[in-house]
Amino acid sequence: MDRIQKNFGFGFMRLPMEGEQIDFPTLTKMVDAFMDAGFNYFDTAHGYVDGRSETALRACLTSRYPRDRYVLTDKLSGNYFKEEDDIRPLFAKQLENCGVDYFDFYLMHAQSAENFGHYKRCRAYETALELKMEGKIRHLGISFHDKASVLNQILTEYPQVEAVQLQLNYLDWEDLAIESRKCYEVCRKHGKPVIVMEPCKGGHLAKLPEEAQAHLDALRGGTAASYALRFAAGHEGVMMVLSGMSSLAQVEDNAGFMKDFQPLSETEMAAVARVCGVFHSMHMIPCTACRYCVEGCPQNISIPDLFACLNTKRVFHDWNAGFYYDTVHTVHNGKASACVECGQCEQICPQHLPIRELLKTAAEEFEKK
Repeated sequence: MDRIQKNFGFGFMRLPMEGEQIDFPTLTKMVDAFMDAGFNYFDTAHGYVDGRSETALRACLTSRYPRDRYVLTDKLSGNYFKEEDDIRPLFAKQLENCGVDYFDFYLMHAQSAENFGHYKRCRAYETALELKMEGKIRHLGISFHDKASVLNQILTEYPQVEAVQLQLNYLDWEDLAIESRKCYEVCRKHGKPVIVMEPCKGGHLAKLPEEAQAHLDALRGGTAASYALRFAAGHEGVMMVLSGMSSLAQVEDNAGFMKDFQPLSETEMAAVARVCGVFHSMHMIPCTACRYCVEGCPQNISIPDLFACLNTKRVFHDWNAGFYYDTVHTVHNGKASACVECGQCEQICPQHLPIRELLKTAAEEFEKK
C-alpha cells in the first residue's frame, strides 16, 4: 500500500467509446493526464467493458509505464469459475491480459450472502492467499455489496483480508438497502482500509436535477462530482476513491480538486444533505448501471438502460427517454415486457432492487398503445 501516491483512483469500468469500440487515443490521453497529475491507482475486473477492460489497461498503461509507476487492482469474479481448479488458469489469464507479473490488490469480487458460499466451496480465499505467498498478489481484498452483518461475517471468517471496496456516497449513506454507513463502520471496527466505489452513484451525483444542483451552485465553487468525491474521501480510513471516468474533461476536473484534497466543510455538508432531500422526493430508481443484471438475462434485456430511461422520464419529463427506449435500447435487446420473471437479476443486483416490478413499470410507461 505504500506505493499509492494519492487517494484518487481510475476505475476502468466506463471508458470512452466510439460506437462499440474503445476510443484508445482518448483513453491514452486520459491515462497520461491522470499520471501526470500525480495519481497512480487503477482498478479493473475481468468482465468490465464486455471483457475488454484488462487488455485496454495493457494497451494504455502497463505497456507504456514501468511497473513501479502504478498500482493495479483486479478481481476474481464468481461467474468465471465453477470450481477450485478454474481459479489459477483464470488468474493467469488476467495477468496476461493486463500485461503484468503480479497484482498490487486482488479482490474477491462483489461479495454477498448469495455468493460467499460459492467462494468458500471453491477455496477462492485460500487460493488467493497462496498466490500472495508466491508473490503474484501483494494485498488480498474484497469488493462488497450486501448488508453490514454479512460484511462482518466475512471479515471475521477471513481476517487476512487487507482492504474492502465499498459503495459509499452521500445518497446511500443512510440507505436501508445499501447500508453504506453501517458497512463503513464494520470496516472501521475490523481495522480495514476502505476503497470507495460508486462515489457518484453511477453518475447520478455528477449530473444533478436542476433543483438539487441549485443547492451546490449556491456554494459558488466546484462541480457536482467534486462534492460527491470529496464526501467519500473525507471519511477516516478511506484509502482510495475510485471514479469511472469516460472523458479527458472528467479526468482533468477530478484531478484538479483531488490533487490538493480538502474534506467537505460543515456548510458543504449541509448543502449535500439538501441534495439528498431533493432526490428522496423524486422516487428515482437507484440503479448504478453496474450491469451485473444483464449478463445471463434469458431475454437479453438491457435493464440499466431501461431504468435510466424511466428515471429520465420521471425526473426530467424528457420525450427523448421514449425515443431511446424504442430506437436504441430495445432494438437488439428485449423490451421490459419480455421479462419472464426468473429473478436472476434480483439475486445479483448490488442495490437489491425489485427489478421485476420495475420492469413492469417501465413497460407500462414506454409500451403504451
